Amino acid sequence: MQTHPTYSSLVAVGDSFTEGMSDLLPDGSYRGWADLLAGRMAARTPGFRYANLAVRGKLIGQIVEEQVDVAAAMDADVITLVGGLNDTLRPKCDMVRVRDLLTQAVERLAPSCGQLVLMRSPGRRGPVLERFRPRMEELFEVVDDLAERHGALVVDLYGAPSLGDPRLWDVDRLHLTAEGHRRVAEAVWQRLGYQPEDTEWHLPMRATQPPGWAARRVADARFARQHLLPWIGRRLTGRSSGDGLPPKRGELLPYEGPA
Repeated sequence: MQTHPTYSSLVAVGDSFTEGMSDLLPDGSYRGWADLLAGRMAARTPGFRYANLAVRGKLIGQIVEEQVDVAAAMDADVITLVGGLNDTLRPKCDMVRVRDLLTQAVERLAPSCGQLVLMRSPGRRGPVLERFRPRMEELFEVVDDLAERHGALVVDLYGAPSLGDPRLWDVDRLHLTAEGHRRVAEAVWQRLGYQPEDTEWHLPMRATQPPGWAARRVADARFARQHLLPWIGRRLTGRSSGDGLPPKRGELLPYEGPA
């Protein structure tokens, strides 16, 4: 592990998790862990450059087709790749295909950068995701295997007790809050070899009084109306929340804060 890394560029590849939903800024854009990480790295390295190719809703096949070659051509010091989780949440998911596509992505990206970073994505506690958990854990086994074979770093967010806490997840129950993204940025920062700024990012949050039965039912109804039903509708019609959206930061340019 490095103690004083000198990375001069970062390219982030992935879906809504890497785009930064739901870390909402006042202007309506999203910040997220990758922007936070880039800001920290830029503060250490003059002229630091950053690109974020992530687009919400992307499946691993779309990430490979639309982002991987672009990222590889940027010749960055660090590339982060997080993908495949959207596939596991689909009613029908071909895990063999997901594995093959993720392998293709890693084999293309690992030789093109100084350090490739993969992740075991966080998963909140609760009954909604339980049916998909075996697929998620199968995906993480693939991530671990690919990292070992190609010299990539793995950031284990899935094993962090704090990130399983529902309080760190937005009302859509699929995306982290601003505090959740901050903790992810800290996790990647430390895994890259920087000195910790928060040694307890992974620890369970302090217990608070849980909401009452009536408040939980109101939250469930709002979640179903605003998020679950639209999500089901997109699945049935073959649409994605990211259809037509450009990459968040499509060029590798000096980082000067949120766009």
